[in-house]
Amino acid sequence: MILSTRLDDASAVPYFLWDEPMSVAELRRRLRVASTEERLRLLAKILREARDTDVWRFTGPEEVLRQWPEISIRLGRRRAFWEFLLRRWQRAGLLNG
Repeated sequence: MILSTRLDDASAVPYFLWDEPMSVAELRRRLRVASTEERLRLLAKILREARDTDVWRFTGPEEVLRQWPEISIRLGRRRAFWEFLLRRWQRAGLLNG
């Protein structure tokens, strides 16, 4: 298995899935069809492990904000970063919530 930063390649294994290798296509599929619990787990993993600019290839700020209570408890030390970012976007009027 070779990890990749080429997130536009559906067959690539994203660098942030180092402990749970799956292709970009499989990750996208799971985000669409997985149970709520599994989807939240994967979203939290993306927010925790991926570069912030790469997160938006798999979700959007509105979805993160909507799911925040369930996602935030799974973020560990990255939680403060995402809280800061979402709060700033809300104050700037870029996000409702």
